[in-house]
Amino acid sequence: MVKAIVNLDEHANRVINIVKAKYSLNDKSEAINIITRQYEEEVLEPELRPEFVEKLKKIEKQPTKKIKNFAKEFDL
Repeated sequence: MVKAIVNLDEHANRVINIVKAKYSLNDKSEAINIITRQYEEEVLEPELRPEFVEKLKKIEKQPTKKIKNFAKEFDL
């Protein structure tokens, strides 16, 4: 386990205290762990979300176009 000293502004401290109270946690480190897990699920791994998978399936069904010369096709 890693220990860290962090400086929080008042708003961040309030948010952590709200999470701590909401989940009946013993300390702020448990609240920070929950917050980071939720951040990971919602922000860092969006490709695993069902909405993203559905979007990809729709894109796969779109017609495609073969391009022989990429630079010429896109004026590069």
